[in-house]
Amino acid sequence: MKKDILFAFCLLVIFLPFVLSPDLYHWYKEFNAQHAFVMAFFKFGILSTMGEMLGLRIKTGHYNELGFGLLPRAVVWGLLGVWIAIAMKVYAGGTPAIVEYLGGTGTVAAMAGTFTWLKLLGAFSISLMMNTSFAPVFMTIHKITDTHILNNGGKLLCLLKPIPFGTYLADLNWKVQWGFVFKKTIPFFWIPAHTITFILPADFQVLFAAVLGIVLGVLLAVAAVKGRR
Repeated sequence: MKKDILFAFCLLVIFLPFVLSPDLYHWYKEFNAQHAFVMAFFKFGILSTMGEMLGLRIKTGHYNELGFGLLPRAVVWGLLGVWIAIAMKVYAGGTPAIVEYLGGTGTVAAMAGTFTWLKLLGAFSISLMMNTSFAPVFMTIHKITDTHILNNGGKLLCLLKPIPFGTYLADLNWKVQWGFVFKKTIPFFWIPAHTITFILPADFQVLFAAVLGIVLGVLLAVAAVKGRR
């Protein structure tokens, strides 16, 4: 119970200063606008790693354990976060143009404005495209890096070792990867969640996506339990 309170307190410490201090919030917006990928590294490195800690808590009752590899996970999540931030810009820029080409006149302009049904259509389209093309590749690579960290005892030096992709792909539990991770979490969680993401102002999209990394930790825990059955 004390560990859960401490975990919740850490989350509060991360977000509360930006709520209480207008100057700090202004600095965040300015720095985020000028260094979006640097911020993406830290947002995902911190929040998504905390999500994995929460997933471990659900599975084992502990937020950390020997061989879990918090530091290498944070580094990997930071790098993946930059990749995600780039993908979000690519899909957010290209998909509305495709929607307009297919007849959704005004979608590009709508994505830069306040909420409208056309903006909702654009956000859903971006999420749909990203989660049915980018997401499966991302999820598989994340699973491989996760396996690599665990197989090397959670040591930071494992990040310098070549990753045997072929071996890990062959050993991956595709029944769970397809039947739960792809088939259930993508249509029933990630597409709706990222639709909300792309409705938000651009300054908050990557942050919200990183916060969803906490939810991802829970989903990974459920997937791991299913994989043991």
